This record gives sequence, C-alpha cells and structure tokens, in this order.
Amino acid sequence: MNYENILKNNDIDCLLVNSSNEFLEEYTALEENARYKLTGFSGSTGDALLTKEKIYLFVDGRYHIQADEEVDHNSTEVVKLKIGETFVEKLTEKIPENSTIGIVASKNSQARVELFQKFFKLKSISIKLLEKDPILPTSIDNSEKKYTTVSGLSTNKKIKKITKNLKKGDAIFTSVPEEISYMLNLRDFSKNYTSSIKRKKCLFDKNGYYLEEKDVTGYVYMDKATTSAADFNRFKRVRALKVNPIKELKAVKSADELNHLKKCFARTDKALLATRKYIEENDNISEFDIANELEKNFKNFGAKSLSFKSIVAKDKNSASAHYSKSSKDEILTDGSLILIDCGAYYEQGLATDSTRVFVKGKPSSLQIKVYTTVLKAFLKAYSTKVNEKTRGYDIDKRARKLLNGLKPEGFEFSHSLGHGIGISVHENPPSLSPAGKTILKPSMCFTIEPGLYNAEHFGVRLENSCYLNKDRKIISFSKMCFEKKLIDFSLLTNKEKNTLKLFKVL
Repeated sequence: MNYENILKNNDIDCLLVNSSNEFLEEYTALEENARYKLTGFSGSTGDALLTKEKIYLFVDGRYHIQADEEVDHNSTEVVKLKIGETFVEKLTEKIPENSTIGIVASKNSQARVELFQKFFKLKSISIKLLEKDPILPTSIDNSEKKYTTVSGLSTNKKIKKITKNLKKGDAIFTSVPEEISYMLNLRDFSKNYTSSIKRKKCLFDKNGYYLEEKDVTGYVYMDKATTSAADFNRFKRVRALKVNPIKELKAVKSADELNHLKKCFARTDKALLATRKYIEENDNISEFDIANELEKNFKNFGAKSLSFKSIVAKDKNSASAHYSKSSKDEILTDGSLILIDCGAYYEQGLATDSTRVFVKGKPSSLQIKVYTTVLKAFLKAYSTKVNEKTRGYDIDKRARKLLNGLKPEGFEFSHSLGHGIGISVHENPPSLSPAGKTILKPSMCFTIEPGLYNAEHFGVRLENSCYLNKDRKIISFSKMCFEKKLIDFSLLTNKEKNTLKLFKVL
C-alpha cells in the first residue's frame, strides 16, 4: 500500500491510525486493527501517526519492550509514554504547525476529537474527519446472540433505571458492545476474547429500546467518551451525558452476578493450579507448552473462551507487561521465573482475570526480593479501609508509594494498580489508577495488580480480582495461592503476615 498516496488522496498532511474498530473496543482482532496493519505492532492499545516522513507509534509502559521488538525501526519511531505523560500531548508534538490531520470519525470518540481540537489549535493544526478508514475499511458484524440468565435485572427494569431522569421524547444512545450486551441481557461467544454482542447502535427511551434508527422528538443523550464522532454528529439534537447511567448501573454488580463470579474464579483458580502442577512436574517445557496446557485446563473446567490472550512469559520476557507471543524456543531451566496472566469466560459471559508468578526449581535472591516487595504492595492495597469517600486513586497511591520506596534499583511500576471487571475484562468505572476518581461502591468489582519490571532481568506482577462487600471491605474472588519459596517472610510486617493468612501459601 502506498501510504504517501493515502495522504495525498485525502488532502491531509498526516493521518491518525487507530487500534480500535468502529465499536471503540479495547481488544480488536488483528484483522480489524488498522494500526497493526500499518506498523506490525500487535499490542491491544496504542495508536500511530502516519506522516510523509515516518510513522510514529505511541505506547504506554506496558508495551515499551514489545513495540521495540515488533516494529520496523527504519520506518517507525516508537514514542514511549511514561506515567504522567499523555498521548494527546506527545501526538501534538509530532505534528508540524499549520498541518491538517485526518481522523477517522467512526474510530475516535467525540470526547477525544474535542480534546484533540483543544491541543491542536495551539499549533494551528486543523482536523479533517474522514468517513472511511483509508488503511482498513470498517465492517459491522451482527453475530449470533444468546440470552444470559445472570443479570439481576430484566432489560425493562434496567431501562427504567437509566431513563428515569429523561423527559418525554428524549433518548439515550450507545454503540458500546458491553453496554448493549448488559442492557439487553445478551452474550455472544463467537469471537475470541469477548462475550459481547456486536451491534452498531441502540437507543433507549422510556418506552423501550430500538436497534434501528428512530425519530427522536427530544434530545439524544450520549457519552462523548465512548461515542464515535461519526455517531455523535448523526442526530440533530444532541446533549452530552455528564454521567453515563449505563456505566454506573453496570459497575455495581447484582447478587446473582457476584455469586456467578465467585464460581467462575473458583474454576479459574483450578485451571491455574493445574498449570502450576504441570510446570513443577515437567522438564524441558516452553512458554508455548505452558500456554497450551493453560488453555486446555481452562476448557476442562468449563470455559467458553479466554477473556484475553494469555500472557505466559519467562525471565526477561516477563518484564514486558503485555507480552503475548509465548515461544517454543523459550525453554524453562532451573531458576526460570514464569509469569502467567490469564482469564476466561464461562457460560454467563463475565470475565475473570488473574496473574501469578512461579519459579522452576530454586529462586534467586533477587527474584525473592522483588516478589516479596510486590506481595507487600498487594497486601497494602488489599487491606485498605474503604469508606464512603474512597476513590480508586486512593488505593493506587498506597501501593505505588510502597513500591517506589522499596523497589530494587532498575525496577519500575509502569501501569495502573487495577481496573474494573465484568462483561469486559477491563471496565471503567471503577479504576485503581492515578486518574481513578470514581468513588468505590459496594458490589463494584476490580483487580489489584501491583508489579515491578526490569527489562534486563524479569518482571513480577501479582493480580487478584476483588469486590467490595456491603461493609465496604475488599474481598478477593480468587483464592489462588502465593509462592512460599518466593517470599522472604522476614521482610513482612506482622500486619502483612496476618493479611496473608487470608490466602493460601504453597
């Protein structure tokens, strides 16, 4: 493909190339990922800028190593975002003054386009919204759909809750697959790493829902953060939602959903434990062998599919937070550290997510020190006393402060502490991150996953998915063990030891 002609034919100086599809999904199949087609980078997030001179690929700390390994550095420059740096600032730096940038309207949210406009005007950069993606055409997929029995509320009751503040004639619009799946109590397992149905749009008003275009006599309310610029400009009378009622409702799980998740994580624990046994009892096994064994174990315990591509990474590979190419050539030897980040969907389509680190044979003193430090951060976060004002960033701050104070030289914590879970393996709200401003409410579900990484050595991440009970106490879904031979108990405080008693240590 002649990329210079793309710029010329669209009368633009540069083009923003997205990793997302027209549903703005986080996990997009590579055949639907324009950024992958342009750069060869297979990570789940990170956009690129195509210019006449070169390609810029923007990635956060999870993907710094992977991006370097996958792109052609003759044509592509990897722009590595650090904690506190934003994509829009770095993007603006790379665009010359008085340029015109092409942005695909269907693959960028309205909020994002407005943010770009705010930054771009400082350099007199103009935006041209494109109807079609010049790199990769869009495609709407209406897949087979199945009802789910675990919802807690019927569709009609959910509609009443989200439309209670609407005036007659007004409607709420969404094109987010997870939101539509949640509202309609539908799941679809025909695609990898998702249980959401794929339907382009849905309108809700006080009378019900509509899957096709409908004349709305009042205002159409949309979430700018999750609605594409193309959809946002489709209706004449549009208002932006200050708070997305579907997100808010979906974030607080019903008793049925919580009970189902407990059963799902019990099966995920069994799959991980069986994989741990496989690692201990077999020699000359590779990352690839372990990944296959893990997937087999998930299926043996009833998984419909994986909730994301499993990360099975040994030694230096484990320092890449989203390493995803488990290799036949990476053979475990005595002292090899192996990180496994995995999850699955079971019959009702709610995601699980867990991470554990194992060592084949005898661990090194550095492995023990790093593992114990990360464990201390997990226990610190897990023991947080949550009140009616506690936000996600409060918990992130506790764990991050401990890691920054105790981390060995060269090791860094380069990602958020945790994310929400539900129909999608990554939901927001809630978010345990420096930007996590949502107040944590009972029955919200989220991960706690501190980590430390050094590209010259290895990475350690420990992740439990949790929920907040009615007394605002953090409770772990996962009961998966921690590794006794990787823990230096002399480094744990009495409080940390007491918290650790809530979990198995093998």
